[in-house]
Amino acid sequence: MTPVARTLLALTASVLLTSPAGAPSAGRYPKPTELPDPYRLVPGWPTIPASMNGGHWGEVIRVHVARDGNIWVFHRCFNTVPPGHATCIQRGAANPPILEFAPSGKLLNSFGAGLFAYPHGFTIDAQGNLWTSDVNDEATVLGMPAKNAAGVQMGQEVLKLSPTGQVLMTLGKEGVSGNGPDSFDRPTGVAIAPNGDIFVSDGHAPNAHNSARIVKFSPDGRFIRSWGRKGAAPGEFDEPHDIFIGGTQNRLYVADRKNRRIQVFDLDGNFIATWPQFGEPSSVFVGKDDTIYVGAAFPDPPAKKGLLRGIVVGSVKDGSLKAFIPDPADPDKLNVGTTASGIAADDAGNIYAADVAAHNLRKYVPVR
Repeated sequence: MTPVARTLLALTASVLLTSPAGAPSAGRYPKPTELPDPYRLVPGWPTIPASMNGGHWGEVIRVHVARDGNIWVFHRCFNTVPPGHATCIQRGAANPPILEFAPSGKLLNSFGAGLFAYPHGFTIDAQGNLWTSDVNDEATVLGMPAKNAAGVQMGQEVLKLSPTGQVLMTLGKEGVSGNGPDSFDRPTGVAIAPNGDIFVSDGHAPNAHNSARIVKFSPDGRFIRSWGRKGAAPGEFDEPHDIFIGGTQNRLYVADRKNRRIQVFDLDGNFIATWPQFGEPSSVFVGKDDTIYVGAAFPDPPAKKGLLRGIVVGSVKDGSLKAFIPDPADPDKLNVGTTASGIAADDAGNIYAADVAAHNLRKYVPVR
């Protein structure tokens, strides 16, 4: 097949999946304000010990649910500075970046101090191992050297950790930016396929090499391939901010934030669809039942600061939109943009949102 034919096939697939039979055509999806909100916020969840920052969150970047139902949180060490990319540097053992909660909200475990400068990507594999990324690309933050106990600059890497915090694997070169097979330039997210293959979204804006790609590795960390570059065409990216593998078809979903779309691929990197109806996404999660959850923002002139923020709930079967949960935070009180930079759901349909800007972790339950 010629390159032109492949492009035409990809575009056709995009149109078909964005406008499937029985679903609204492109540009005819309901506005978020036209969607129902069948969820209830759980107040006072979870419980943070007073010994940790007085029981108050700082910037929370990601959240995921393990197979046993426990909820894991990746956050920026209860810090709020610099705003939008708070640092974990020199925060100490009293402010660990990884927390495990029971469904009741009780804190069960915490660790990770000294491993990260700028926490970002986070997921959990089928064995319960944690996959994290650090997007720090600065030698000094707030006058503090961004070095670990070994004297190496932190950042530009993906770490695989055991459920007890032991480092099991490192991808990338710590403290070194690049866009080759063994280096990253601000890796934003991690996703693990059912066979153990590792996918990393690379290229948080801004970055030194203009990176905007997806990188695939074997379960043992061997580079397989990468695809994508900075741009707006199908298969190109402009700040791929989050990544997830899920649903009954085990497809790869990318929150292509600055292009204001979700992109869908198979696990070989073949382009399937682009979905602009989910707004400007910062986070994406797909459940076993093919429900998709997206932390997003939508242009809305009447809204404060011209943006409507919230969680969009839909279906990956046809790209349809089912619900919208408005962001409860007041935009006038936020130093940075979107709050739901991390999103997850459990098998019961409860939703968990990690708030960077509002310094919070939210849990919603379906209203039956």
